[in-house]
Amino acid sequence: MSDGYKIKHHGVNDTANTCNNPALSDVLEARLSRRGLLQGTGALGMAGLFTGTFTTLAEAAQGVGTLAAPKLGFAPVPFGFEDKVVVPAGYTAEVLYAWGDPVGIPGNMPAFKQDASNTAAEQEAQAGMHHDGMHYYPLPLGATGSKHGLLAINHEYTDDGLLHVNGMNGWSGDKVKKAQAAVGVSIVEVEATGKGWQVVRPSKYARRITANTPIAIGGPARGHDLMKTEADPQAVEILGTFQNCASGPTPWGTYLTCEENFDGVFANESGNLTDLEKRYGISPTGAGYKWAWEDFRFDLQLNPNEANRFGWVVEIDPFDPKAKPVKRTALGRIKHEGATTTIAANGHVVVYMGDDQRFEYIYKFVSKNKYDPKNRKANMQLLEEGTLYVARFDADGSGSWLPLVAGQNGLTADKGFANQGDVVIKARMAADIAGATKMDRPEWIAVNPRKAGEVYCTLTNNSDRGKEGKPGADAANPRNANLFGHIIRWQENGGDATSAGFKWDIFALAGRPDAAKQEHVGNIKGDAFGSPDGLKFDQLGVLWVQTDVSTSTVNMKEYKDMGNNQMLAVVPETGEFRRFLTGPNGCEITGLAFTPDNKTMFVNIQHPGEPADERNDPAKPLAISSWPDGPKAGRPRAATVVVRKLDGGVIGS
Repeated sequence: MSDGYKIKHHGVNDTANTCNNPALSDVLEARLSRRGLLQGTGALGMAGLFTGTFTTLAEAAQGVGTLAAPKLGFAPVPFGFEDKVVVPAGYTAEVLYAWGDPVGIPGNMPAFKQDASNTAAEQEAQAGMHHDGMHYYPLPLGATGSKHGLLAINHEYTDDGLLHVNGMNGWSGDKVKKAQAAVGVSIVEVEATGKGWQVVRPSKYARRITANTPIAIGGPARGHDLMKTEADPQAVEILGTFQNCASGPTPWGTYLTCEENFDGVFANESGNLTDLEKRYGISPTGAGYKWAWEDFRFDLQLNPNEANRFGWVVEIDPFDPKAKPVKRTALGRIKHEGATTTIAANGHVVVYMGDDQRFEYIYKFVSKNKYDPKNRKANMQLLEEGTLYVARFDADGSGSWLPLVAGQNGLTADKGFANQGDVVIKARMAADIAGATKMDRPEWIAVNPRKAGEVYCTLTNNSDRGKEGKPGADAANPRNANLFGHIIRWQENGGDATSAGFKWDIFALAGRPDAAKQEHVGNIKGDAFGSPDGLKFDQLGVLWVQTDVSTSTVNMKEYKDMGNNQMLAVVPETGEFRRFLTGPNGCEITGLAFTPDNKTMFVNIQHPGEPADERNDPAKPLAISSWPDGPKAGRPRAATVVVRKLDGGVIGS
């Protein structure tokens, strides 16, 4: 078991249109009747159970108050400039699960070797690199406890300078296999003990899903010609998932992991790129991972359809290590940042998704069938059929969800959309034709548990907006050269997540009050930040925001003196941002999960020590960071951190 690494601690106005919304009490009552919803999303949690009023988060957690706006009770931490995790006075943080730690597979628990000499086979049984999206599931299935559960954790990509003894020197098939074993997803069993939170080892639930794990194809792309390969001529099974960025739980207790920058591992050295390849960022040489050099599955000259098999949302059952994951193609093929699920008042499942690239779009999926709290098996098929939509934000503050359906909105056979399989495989091209609004890198999306139909999305930044030949500022993306990003908010018409229309506003323009240029000032109330990325509500209605300032910019240029990446809390009713956590050098703060009692927070620290070019020099692995193991260790490691109050209270109170 991991003992945990000790970390030192540091001693807007709500203007969305709410006309015709159902009473919040009615919505809560309806949703609370669905046990599976509480288990799956944790979105309502304790907040929906109260009947009086409360003034603090601690009172809310004790059930003595109600749905009045919560208040933050911690003193904000300053900008962070040290190689450590900093949390407010009265809080503690410990590392729970770092890259290379054994997952806990019975009979297969190799220890991490600080010189990076673990084999590919060993890496398959260890935590992958670059932790990202994450969710906590109480054990057993259907429970609501906060002391024992499963963590599903994404591992987005690799830094081959750290992963191998001598980095990318002497590149080989074995190094490719190890890199492929270091991405994907971990399922680990965790438990609160007298010594803090521990990973339970061995565990019958322990599992790694990697770039070579068999995954079924579901939805309209199953069997499609563009998904067929020599190894899979029927287009029914794919090997692997990778570039797993954000994620989302479902109300029936499964995990949605999202494939983002999949294009980087493919190569088409012929230079004769198809329109489809170009639209999804495929290049002649890829992003320097060199998988195609040793594993010809990733050489698009030899396997031209293989790239079409990535860029999907993958559904995993964390409670059954033998269950085959499924790529839910009805949700569309994009560079998925995440998949945030909610249940509409009419029982249909709605999934919100962002496509994280400049000038890309915001999507939602509405299931054909309804959620049944008594039938998990049937719910496991809810993402197989439904309608995919893309968002248009109009200048008057209204918006529309445009159906991406073959035969509608210009998606005709003569334009390459003969069937729904064509639409979902070429979702970006379908959204272009439909007339969606080009956004400033849509990332995480969060649904407000305290206000039916209210949704938030981080738009991280877009330095290209307004450049020659590029779209200029518009109402929903109001700044050219948008270096600091913003958070947009919309209210679904009638509070109905399945509605075809919405009202929107900009919740916050990130920036700094002392910026030399007005477009960099922003309108933040409280602590300054830039490049918002991770976004999640806790059970009590506090919105948590994580930042991803690139390592080529962090604490430099327009971000000078703003320190390392950070996490902040904001109560939407007040709009005041408070800085809660800062990370070590070279890291991104990403991934966030809570126990149902809101007394334990899990946070991921991704790529500590990452240099500006995003790949470490293997001869100098500690050049930027030695977190979390310290300067006597071999290399920095991404890790999941457990944050708690020293008095055992509610996080944020």
